[in-house]
Amino acid sequence: MIVVLLVVFWAAIWPYLAGALVLGGGAGSGWWLWRTDRLIKGGDRRWRQGEAVKAGHRTLAEVDAMTGTEFEDFVVDLCRRDGCTNVRRVGGSHDNGADVLGCLPDGRSMVIQCKRYTPKSKIPSREVRDLLGARVHFKVDVAIFVATTYFSGPAEKFATKNDILAVHRDHLGLWNNGASLVSLGAVNGSGQGDRRHRKRWKETYE
Repeated sequence: MIVVLLVVFWAAIWPYLAGALVLGGGAGSGWWLWRTDRLIKGGDRRWRQGEAVKAGHRTLAEVDAMTGTEFEDFVVDLCRRDGCTNVRRVGGSHDNGADVLGCLPDGRSMVIQCKRYTPKSKIPSREVRDLLGARVHFKVDVAIFVATTYFSGPAEKFATKNDILAVHRDHLGLWNNGASLVSLGAVNGSGQGDRRHRKRWKETYE
């Protein structure tokens, strides 16, 4: 009986059935596209958040395990995070005392020397003097020395006297955890921990 009715009234009802199918298919396709877009955007957002957290929470132990080239790339990433421009790694056998070149967010040009030394080592004065020569060679405004360890007393004094930003291990930790590179200038040459701090450091790394 139903088949007979469908045959009799098919001409009248098929446009409605076709319309319902088209609308249903369109709605299904629209939902699928919306769902796919949400998943892609959600995945991208989670990835970016994960990278941001990772970039701000590298431990110094992880930094210590980097190669020299990886440490230079790490410094480049931190500079770019802070809004520095034209940042590029130039380190090599003929780097003329420079590992990274670029510009600070305010437009001043900069040269950076990166030293990934063991924590129990100290940066000697001669390496800071080399950076002073690099500032003259590259004709930049700001010289920055970034180290995974501390500077010797004479090296730190030489840096502050010649307007070189000496980023030692403690300041590197601050920078990695979100402090801007420019803000580190306010604590440049302010010392490298008190006697108790140095004692704990020696017990840890010696």
